Amino acid sequence: MIPEPKYPEGANLLRDKVVVVTAAAGTGIGSAVAKRSLEEGARVVVSDWHERRLAEKAAELGDVHAIPCDVTREKDVQALIAGAVERFGRIDVLVNNAGLGGTKSLLEMTDEEWSRVLDVTLNGTFRATRAALRRFAAQGTGGAIVNNASVLGWRAQGGQAHYAAAKAGVMALTRCAAVDAQPYGVRVNAVAPSLAMHPFLAKVTSDELLAELTAREVSGRAAQPWEVANVIVFLASDYASYLTGEVVSVSSQHA
Repeated sequence: MIPEPKYPEGANLLRDKVVVVTAAAGTGIGSAVAKRSLEEGARVVVSDWHERRLAEKAAELGDVHAIPCDVTREKDVQALIAGAVERFGRIDVLVNNAGLGGTKSLLEMTDEEWSRVLDVTLNGTFRATRAALRRFAAQGTGGAIVNNASVLGWRAQGGQAHYAAAKAGVMALTRCAAVDAQPYGVRVNAVAPSLAMHPFLAKVTSDELLAELTAREVSGRAAQPWEVANVIVFLASDYASYLTGEVVSVSSQHA
């Protein structure tokens, strides 16, 4: 029997870096990134639109600074970056984790449903990336941005036209932003997870679909959020100094 993956100890990959993570109040990849960043020596700013859950997550994580932020609102995004700088004097890393999914046939999808998913997932990533790049340019100290995309940016799945289009857009945004960011010493990369299991996903996804998606993984299991977070931490760290404009698949799908 294949053993369960071992949770790694921190190795100071992000020592003294100021890391800002959007959509970090849940049980998935965002909160895992915040936790791993702390364990890797970072000073962490967590954000989310849901203020109560954000406060609870900040208390759970411990030594983090929490700033509410709805990435669909430009003033919130500006306040997030400004608040991080006010607290720590600078930012070094932005992790764009905010995203919105849902399952709906394109035949039944409304304009509002389409627009809402794209506004959170793609436009929100754009807004936060723009704000962070402007700050990085002013600081003159370089930096890193890591976006959370999805394998659905490459692959088809029924009922996911809005989400897949948004995640494909995040991939394209990542590549183009990397070119614009290069003169300022800023790297922009993305991860593309397939299936990272956490309580909220299990709650909103049918057992049948989860079983189908799990069966596609050559490992025979879903990733744990911290396994995706590990790749994000690597891309944010100086170990990835020559990587920019890349989308790294965090998946073992074979079909």
